[in-house]
Amino acid sequence: MNKQTTYHFVGIKGSGMSALALVLHDKGFKVQGSDVDNYYFTQKGIEDAKITILPFSKENIHDGLTIIAGNAFPDTHEEIKAALDMGIPVIRYHKFIGDFLNDYTSVAITGSHGKTSTTGLLAHVLSSIEPTSYIIGDGTGHGVPDAEFFVLEACEYRRHFLAYSPDYAIMTNIDFDHPDYFTGIEDVFSAFQTMANQVKKAIIACGEDEELKKLKADVPVLYYGFSDDHNYQAKNIVRTTKGSGFDVYVEKEFFGHFEIPTYGAHNVLNALAVIAVCQLEGISAELIAKNLTTFQGVKRRFSEKSMADMIIIDDYAHHPQEIRATLDAARQKYPDKELIAVFQPHTFTRTIALLSDFAAALNLADRVYLCDIFGSAREEQGNVTIQDLADKITNGALVLQEENMSPLLDHHDAVVIFMGAGDVQKFEYAYETILSRTILQNN
Repeated sequence: MNKQTTYHFVGIKGSGMSALALVLHDKGFKVQGSDVDNYYFTQKGIEDAKITILPFSKENIHDGLTIIAGNAFPDTHEEIKAALDMGIPVIRYHKFIGDFLNDYTSVAITGSHGKTSTTGLLAHVLSSIEPTSYIIGDGTGHGVPDAEFFVLEACEYRRHFLAYSPDYAIMTNIDFDHPDYFTGIEDVFSAFQTMANQVKKAIIACGEDEELKKLKADVPVLYYGFSDDHNYQAKNIVRTTKGSGFDVYVEKEFFGHFEIPTYGAHNVLNALAVIAVCQLEGISAELIAKNLTTFQGVKRRFSEKSMADMIIIDDYAHHPQEIRATLDAARQKYPDKELIAVFQPHTFTRTIALLSDFAAALNLADRVYLCDIFGSAREEQGNVTIQDLADKITNGALVLQEENMSPLLDHHDAVVIFMGAGDVQKFEYAYETILSRTILQNN
């Protein structure tokens, strides 16, 4: 890496890109980037670090730069094309990361769901014990000059994670997602199997996932979960409104008791994966347990606030399994409250491929509201509408408009969960605005 160059990030507001920009900045490299004007929650960290964010323009490109290109942008993008025409180095995000990992004991966290929460938890625990750099999919990144460990979220989309050859890989699950790229579950499995072949020391895989049980690799595949036949087992689980507690057995030998301030069975599994990596690296149960209890979560994963008599939760859930996990966590923490789901589907291809699964997951809520499908940069329209999903909800679902969130005012002393990977937060803000006005009028 070159201390003389300025690293220019094309698409710096992307979750992985913003995190990598922060890592390089923390390590003393010169960093800047460009993106669209729209506000994204990932940009706050970049702004706090005083990293320059420019509007996209070919005029941004000049000698003295090294371009790190976000995977969402083709070579025809005006900045990337200008750099290529000028002979300025252009490195794709995943390729840059793949080379970057070689200087560390690296842990890649991948899976169809749960990557971000697990990466955040492992980064938190390891950082509290050893010098650790990390990239989390919520846009958080941190670089330590003399770090021993590097923890990163590794996305399977378009097989980008195959640019990595980590020491360890945590695999949380294999599920059919990204139907605009993967042809089916067999195609997804093939990508994960290829990734498994590139791991250097060990794979820590969730034994509750049937697809992961099919993995073959030259390195040990160590399974974690709730059953007696797993290498790492969580037993005696206690779920309360304060969090979850459980005992961990390693190869049937008691390792320790652990408490986590998070909810849902999926978070017990995430913690178990983190415990496995730490145990493999010789970290004591006492140190792991101490640092698990102080985890504050990651952005847009069960992020809570209270307004009047309502609990408002913001969550990134955009796949049926993630919706199920989020609702399970909410039931654990708020067993006596009405659960209201406000869901915005992300991409037309995912919505049409998983329409019935989305409906079944959302039916676990007490009441469902929907927002128009968010098309993403990859697609602007499709052969499915939000009403198609609404029609499949057992008790019916009302489609909300940003300019009229008043139907939610009919609910009191309840939990309303805004879920989605698009811009569902604008609906949340609109609801909070109208709720605030109502509070002021009533006072």
